[in-house]
Amino acid sequence: MSTPRGQLVVMKFGGTSVEDAKAMLRTAAIVEGRKRRGLQAIVVVSAMAKVTDMLLAASDAAGRGDKAGALALCARLRHRHIDTAAELLDGERFAGIQNLLSHEFDALDDLLRGISAVGELTPRTNDLVVSFGERLSSRMVAAALDQRGLSGVHVDARTCIITDDHYGKAVPQEAAIEQKLVEYVLPLLEAGSTPVMGGFIGSNAAGITTTLGRGGSDYTAALVGGGLHAGAIEIWTDVNGIMTTDPRICPDALRVKTISFEEAAELAYFGAKVLHPATILPAVQKSIPVWVLNSRNAENEGTKITALAPPCASPFKSIAAKKRLTIIDVVASRMLMSHGYLKAVFDVFDKYECAIDMVSTSEVSISLTVDSNQRLPEICAELSKIADVKYEGRKALVCLVGEDIRGHNGIAGRVFSAIGHVNVRMISQGASEINMSFMIEEDDVEEAIRSLHKVFFAQPDETVFDVAARVMTGAEV
Repeated sequence: MSTPRGQLVVMKFGGTSVEDAKAMLRTAAIVEGRKRRGLQAIVVVSAMAKVTDMLLAASDAAGRGDKAGALALCARLRHRHIDTAAELLDGERFAGIQNLLSHEFDALDDLLRGISAVGELTPRTNDLVVSFGERLSSRMVAAALDQRGLSGVHVDARTCIITDDHYGKAVPQEAAIEQKLVEYVLPLLEAGSTPVMGGFIGSNAAGITTTLGRGGSDYTAALVGGGLHAGAIEIWTDVNGIMTTDPRICPDALRVKTISFEEAAELAYFGAKVLHPATILPAVQKSIPVWVLNSRNAENEGTKITALAPPCASPFKSIAAKKRLTIIDVVASRMLMSHGYLKAVFDVFDKYECAIDMVSTSEVSISLTVDSNQRLPEICAELSKIADVKYEGRKALVCLVGEDIRGHNGIAGRVFSAIGHVNVRMISQGASEINMSFMIEEDDVEEAIRSLHKVFFAQPDETVFDVAARVMTGAEV
């Protein structure tokens, strides 16, 4: 590659960063700023905000045979995209994009009519419907960059992001992806262009459209960064980076300046919505730093995620919560101390491809939590053949993450003293020593987080947390 690795940056912009013409112009200005610094950029974009939800609603309506409802949603999306393009682009470029958008929405109309006629929505067809969001937003952003003199060139992500056939949550094939990136994207970079592709979408070996699951645009950026050995991956969102907790719950939440890959991965998995959990792995494998930045406040330094974070005087970096969980209690009345009992239980969850968040065991019982109720009746029916089973919904997992938790004496006592007024159902401390989690009622989450934040971030370490921002907003330090 003609450009040194350190000068290549993969910039991913989320739905709110491309939600309308104003946001897209802001995104173009940020990319231009990187180019002025002598960097080469690959841009990955999500669908415009709320578009994926509307596409899912349209495909669902078509699957139920509600053709009129599906086409009405499609018409609203058509008008929104064309209106945005009209505001974003000059006459000649707008004419080209308008023709493209009209052609694509005609194809989407035909697809929805077909689904409605058949009366069945398959995962494969659903992937094709929802792929339109990223396919269209990436076309518009590429045109906006080109209009700004940045040589924006659209790349259909389906030519590069090769996956398996697991529709709805396809698994990327990294060796094939690297080969395709070298074939399709590298020549554009060497020619001085700015490639733009949609996140979230890919295709299998047969060229059939797949998706990486919700939030998969972050994953796309990491795969592209890893495949081309980028110097950095930037995740542009609408917050100033990773925070000590959700600022909607605690207005005095602090920005975390630097965090380790391990800590960020734990936070992403356990509810922090700033970053998709899968984003971290390709970056870790290639030792590529990841930045979480705010497209509405581009001057903010954001959060740097790196292999080794600096030492922190505070035991925790952040508190996350994952809601809508279910606790399943499995009591071994019929297989007490039987060999293979645990395997039999977990084989059931494997059969239904149901991920487990937390597990607590005793000699006769297993309690575990899941975040999907989709196959819960079948799972419990099968488990009931070998044990007594009961389950409770509306639970939440609160997760405190920090390096070397075990290095702080009495930490568990401080945590549970802070939430002494909250009923705790399950407790777990991760083997990685960076995660302490517990399960509570959904309704108690906000009170528990506020109590914990008050105790553990009252005197934050200024080398790790942005204390100055708290002072500037008038919050107490």
